[in-house]
Amino acid sequence: MGSFFDKQPASRQLTIQSVAIGAASTAIANKFGPETYQIRLAATVACYYLICENANVIAATTSNASYLPANWVEFVAVTPGQKLSVIEATAAGTLSVTELN
Repeated sequence: MGSFFDKQPASRQLTIQSVAIGAASTAIANKFGPETYQIRLAATVACYYLICENANVIAATTSNASYLPANWVEFVAVTPGQKLSVIEATAAGTLSVTELN
């Protein structure tokens, strides 16, 4: 049986980071905080994102990262201290990364 991450339908917002989405992979400026176990992603354009350890940030590519459609909201389980990198699927835009607790 797979693991289950039980969260309430609503979570408290913590830090919000925006990152420019472009042709080259870009990482968010700050690692996820010590109370962050879930993030909310929303992008203005289709993109690919990758969650990785802060000590070894891996560039997102179209072949190693998860696809996020434009104007779609996605909730992802994370571990405090991790970071996120992102790359465009078709055009430049912005990714909003909201830490939740």
